[in-house]
Amino acid sequence: MAERIAKRLAHAGVASRREAERLIGEGRVAVNGATLASPAVTVGPDDAVTVDGEPVGAKPGLRLWRFHKPRGALVTRRDERGRPTVFGLLPQAMPRVVAVGRLDMTTEGLLLLTNDGDLARWLELPATGWVRRYRVRVHGRPDEAMLAVLRSGMTVGGVRHGPVEAAIDGRTGANAWMTVSLREGRNREVRNLLGALGLDVNRLLRTAYGPFQLGALERGGIEEVRGKTLAEQLGKPWAGRIDAHRRRAS
Repeated sequence: MAERIAKRLAHAGVASRREAERLIGEGRVAVNGATLASPAVTVGPDDAVTVDGEPVGAKPGLRLWRFHKPRGALVTRRDERGRPTVFGLLPQAMPRVVAVGRLDMTTEGLLLLTNDGDLARWLELPATGWVRRYRVRVHGRPDEAMLAVLRSGMTVGGVRHGPVEAAIDGRTGANAWMTVSLREGRNREVRNLLGALGLDVNRLLRTAYGPFQLGALERGGIEEVRGKTLAEQLGKPWAGRIDAHRRRAS
């Protein structure tokens, strides 16, 4: 069946559709030997697609991994300054994957990885409604009045943020530990919201993304979500794109 080139690349786990358009703009994608200048191209199952000269295989069955991102790693494939990246830390046997959202360099914890760019995009959408949960250490003294402001939603830097659930877990000296849960997942959202309340975030750890938990996964560790579990959590139509033998094996 014919499909847009960006969709083909996303389904093959090369990149999200937006990233695929960037690759095309950089002249790195070719179809049947001809370098593309525009993403407005439709390809069929018999067309030969390459990225950086490497062939793009057929659409694989949908897969998802939990990865414990360590502090100091960037969620990017290349860094001009040579800093460590998440993708450089993955096992060599891993297929090509894309990250579900991003965590900034100093944030650690659960990062979901998938071989399907469309799934990554769907999981990132606020409309999907999945909660991102964080353990946060702040310098300052959070109180119930601050929690009430978070629950009612805030405007920070001209950007309106929806309701955020937060709880104070305990205090140690000048620091306090909090649990923060939100659904939007904007860039640096937790840091910006708490910073606007006068709280300085000095450690940020994501512990859950929707039904998927960090659990006891060690720092730098990676574990694939079982096919049966993935089918149950994603529902239709995603479940139909998981290899049947992986569901049975789970």
